[in-house]
Amino acid sequence: MPLMYRKELYVFDRDRPVKAVIRRYTERDFAELIRIQQECFPPPFPSELWWNEEQLASHVARFPEGALCVEVNGELAGSMTTLIVRFDPAHPHHTWAEITDNGYIRNHDPGGNTLYVVDISVRPRYRGLGLGKWLMQSMYELVVHRGLDRLLGGGRMPGYHRVADRMTAEQYLDAVVRGELADPVITFLLRCGRTPLAVVPDYLEDEESRNYAALMEWRNPFKAAERAGS
Repeated sequence: MPLMYRKELYVFDRDRPVKAVIRRYTERDFAELIRIQQECFPPPFPSELWWNEEQLASHVARFPEGALCVEVNGELAGSMTTLIVRFDPAHPHHTWAEITDNGYIRNHDPGGNTLYVVDISVRPRYRGLGLGKWLMQSMYELVVHRGLDRLLGGGRMPGYHRVADRMTAEQYLDAVVRGELADPVITFLLRCGRTPLAVVPDYLEDEESRNYAALMEWRNPFKAAERAGS
């Protein structure tokens, strides 16, 4: 029986509390989820990488616990999708297509050690409410509930194209971590508690990131404590 999940909370529009609900998405949400993708990832991001209904159907069939959405005042405002994989930190390089099965997650492995982020999207008009951070927190809860080692995902580096002529991707990531530069995605992930593991080339067709991604993780603190005490 799939684990049920529903979280009711208040987020803040400046100083005004606004009610939000985080829950599993279902088939009735598919059309709106696709519209959210189109709003979140406009060109030059390739449109063929937006969700399609077959992918979304696979998410809710294969791993419904990893298919979450957030509503604000009854309107769908964003979503986050994950799958479980076996990951070896000694061999971090992979592409988004390889590790997510091109977004279909048919390779979901309930016996794996890592919760992997397929996608996180928040509608532009709802950004600033902290919805992405709350979605991420909900997935951290799933990591702990499942006893997994980590949450992991490749973060786009959309600011990199502005400095690619004078910095390597690794140098750019280091500059963002040091606070010398800010990146819309990487800085957000740092604020969510994610830490860099590696820079991955040819991760995803992404002109702004020059096809690089920063592989960033959140380690299960209970597993980390076990290792420290062993």
